[in-house]
Amino acid sequence: MASKPKYRVQGSLLEACSCNAPCPCWVGDDPDGGACDAFLAYRIDKGTIEGVDVGGIAFALVSQIPGNVLKGNWKVVVYMSNKAKAAQKKVILDAWTGKLGGPLADLAKLVGEVKGVYDVPIRFKLNKGKGTIKIGDKVEAQMAPYVDAKGSPTTLSNTIFSTIPGSPAYVARAKFHKVHIPEHGMEWSFVNRNAVEGSFRFVA
Repeated sequence: MASKPKYRVQGSLLEACSCNAPCPCWVGDDPDGGACDAFLAYRIDKGTIEGVDVGGIAFALVSQIPGNVLKGNWKVVVYMSNKAKAAQKKVILDAWTGKLGGPLADLAKLVGEVKGVYDVPIRFKLNKGKGTIKIGDKVEAQMAPYVDAKGSPTTLSNTIFSTIPGSPAYVARAKFHKVHIPEHGMEWSFVNRNAVEGSFRFVA
């Protein structure tokens, strides 16, 4: 009899960084300027981790990537929705830090240091391709995807790097992207730089 998966989750991603659009990191090239300042915000729409229902919970990793994305050594600060209960927070962190294996473990290997984990209000909105994110008073961004001549979103797939492995991503641009975390040396503001939107489905 097959064992139950450790996690089965699906939801949406909003991501923005300091690179010009489209981001070279996704195809394995070095980031524009040699380093990358970014955030990855996930909203779990439905699913369970270790038997715990985590539907409706959003969280984000604010990251400083010192060079090529595939070489790792990311420094991150994690922000978890203050709506998350203790059990939900624990299993989400276990999954996204690689403790439960699967596709999320491959992403977790790139993180060299977690500078802190905080509970904050998170407003995550994605409507008809237009995304907005506000993470306490620390992060704020607004983005929209590139589209083709017929108005369909431009997609990225089969790339060497992905924050939503196994799913296509939409190439987007952030109208603005602001991060204010001086206590961890993270402070930046960008206009019309790279962004990525997408849906994810992770199973392990």
